[in-house]
Amino acid sequence: MIKRKKTRVIRVGKIKIGGNNPIIVQSMTKSRLENLNSIMSEIKELINGGCELIRIAVPDRQSIYFLKNLINERISKIPVIADIQFDYRLALECMDTGVDGIRINPGNIGSYESVSEIINKAQRKKIAVRIGINSGSIDKKVLKKNRGDIAASMVESALEYVRLLESLQFYNFKISAKASSVQDTINIYEAISDKVDYPLHLGITEAGPVFAGSIKSAVGMGILLHRGIGDTIRVSLTGESIEEVRAGYIILNSLNLRKVGIDIISCPTCGRTSEGFQQIVYEIEKLTAGIKKNLKIAVMGCIVNGPGEAKEADLGIAFGKNKAAIFLKGRIICRVDRDIALQNFKKELKKII
Repeated sequence: MIKRKKTRVIRVGKIKIGGNNPIIVQSMTKSRLENLNSIMSEIKELINGGCELIRIAVPDRQSIYFLKNLINERISKIPVIADIQFDYRLALECMDTGVDGIRINPGNIGSYESVSEIINKAQRKKIAVRIGINSGSIDKKVLKKNRGDIAASMVESALEYVRLLESLQFYNFKISAKASSVQDTINIYEAISDKVDYPLHLGITEAGPVFAGSIKSAVGMGILLHRGIGDTIRVSLTGESIEEVRAGYIILNSLNLRKVGIDIISCPTCGRTSEGFQQIVYEIEKLTAGIKKNLKIAVMGCIVNGPGEAKEADLGIAFGKNKAAIFLKGRIICRVDRDIALQNFKKELKKII
C-alpha cells in the first residue's frame, strides 16, 4: 500500500487538496474563451468525464470579459482556475470574475512587487494560487546562476516563491514544477517534496500526442505517486482535453490511489483470437467511457486465459471458436452464439452500471 506524504490542506473553491484528501484529476480547456459555446461544451464533457478542477487560459484583457460571462453562466460545477502568463494585471482583474484559483508562472509574471499585489488580493478574496514553474520559461537570472541546470533552477524558483508567499502570510497555495524530461521532473519534485509540505500538482509539461504523452506521463507521475508524492495531477496531451482526464484516472486506478471508472482487462490478441475481437473491445470501451462507477470488466478473446480472467471481474466475457461465455461475479450466467455475444454482454453491463 502506498503511503502518501501528508501535505498541508488547501482549498480551491469547495475542493480540499492535500492531507488525506483524494488526489485530484484536473485538465485545461483547449477552446478559446471567446468561443463560448465551444468552451461550454468542452467543460460539460470534462465534468461528465470526472474532471475535478478546470484551468482556463486567460491571454489578454478581452478574455476576462468572456471568462466572466462563462462563470456567470454557472456551467462549471467544479472549481475554475485562471491561467495567467506575463501580465500580473490580468491576475488582479481575473479575481473579480468569480474564479476559484489563479495560476502564475514565476518565470514571466514580473517583479516581487507585482506578485505581492496578486497574493494580497488572493488573500482578501480567499482565492487559491498555484506557483506553476515550467522548464521552458525559467527566469534567465536563476538559470544563469545555476549554469544552465534546468532542474536546479526550477527547484530554486519554487523555493524562492514559497518564501515570498510565506513572507506575505499566504499559505493557500500549491506548487508545480513541470519539465518535458521525465527524469528531470522526477528529480525536481522529489527535491521540492523534501523541503516543503505544500501540496504538489504533478505533470509532465508538453508531454506530446495522446499515445506517447500518456506513456511519458504514466512513467513520470507513476514513479512520483508510488513514492507518495503528489496531490493533484494533469496529464498534458496534444489532443482532446477529455483524454487527459481518462489517462489521469487510469494512472491513479493502476496504483489503487483512486477507484473511479471502468477498468477494462482485455487480452492483447494472438493467432488464437477470433477475427473482429479488437472491434469488440473498442465498442465496449466506447460504451463504458465516462462511467464513474468502479467496475472491473474482462473481455477475453480465447480459451487460454479467458475464463480465468473473466471469473475475476465484476463482469466478463470469454470468446471461444463459435460461442462466448458471459460471467457475472465469477459465475457463468449464459453461453451464447458468438454473433450475438456482444449484444447480450451490453445488456448485462447496463444492468450493473
